[in-house]
Amino acid sequence: MVVTDQMAKTSDADQSNSSKKKKSGRQKVEAVVHGIFFVLGMLTIASVILITVYLIVSGLPAIREIGLVDFLFGTVWQSTASEPKFGILPFIMTSVYGTIGAILIGAPIGFLASVYLSKIAPKSVRRIMEQAVSMLAGIPSVVYGLVGMMVLVPWIGRAFNVPDGTGLLAAILVLSIMVLPSIIKVSIDALDSVPKEFEEASLALGATPIETYFKVSVPAAKSGITAAIVLGVGRAIGEAMAVIMVSGNAANMPGLFQSVRFLTTAVASEMSYASGLQREALFSIALVLFIFIMIINGALNYFLKKGGLDHE
Repeated sequence: MVVTDQMAKTSDADQSNSSKKKKSGRQKVEAVVHGIFFVLGMLTIASVILITVYLIVSGLPAIREIGLVDFLFGTVWQSTASEPKFGILPFIMTSVYGTIGAILIGAPIGFLASVYLSKIAPKSVRRIMEQAVSMLAGIPSVVYGLVGMMVLVPWIGRAFNVPDGTGLLAAILVLSIMVLPSIIKVSIDALDSVPKEFEEASLALGATPIETYFKVSVPAAKSGITAAIVLGVGRAIGEAMAVIMVSGNAANMPGLFQSVRFLTTAVASEMSYASGLQREALFSIALVLFIFIMIINGALNYFLKKGGLDHE
């Protein structure tokens, strides 16, 4: 009996030591993983800070030389003239109108499509549509621009009886299609994460499925849907290649059927040959675009989330 008790105690001690070693090993692995995530997070923050500092350092000299008012509110951009002018108000207004137009068209379509695919569509239809959305997200920007230039631009010219279909309307339509994948995919993930108990309770109280989806599921997923719209806005603001192919790329004040130039296309179209003050002015445009994106994203996050809280 004594030998048996000692053997049992020895076995328990061995198991305890083994358990402690395993726990210690897991803690070490977790600490390493946490350290890696922390380093990656700090690298991301450092990258943003470095980009911000670089744009400020590179962009401020031209603004000081041109003048803030003349630069932001000037309506003429003639960077290669004998007496150059660097007014970027047409670029700013075009970017604002183009982004708003793309979101006004793309956000409702993407939102309704995500509700249908997440809550209503049969599994076979959802699987096919999700693959189509993924393919839409993987299409290069230049392909969107090429299709828009070959198909959409001539159609606009015929439909509205204008000599040239390139302009703000063509850019808005192309951008509204390009923002759909971001909005649909993120919104579907947000709607799928809503607990089924919420919907079951709503149905048990007598609500119809449609009422449940729009009055229970959508408010519960509002943060994810907000993130989807913000991603769509970022895609619309930052796009250059597709826009430059369908907008006409002329420094005019925005008009639906008039050739226009966005902030992104202004930088992309002249940076390859720019020098001196012209090059510094392009960095200033990049700084304005950076600030513009931050303001738009911050405002959207604030107002959409505030609206959701007020709704609750």
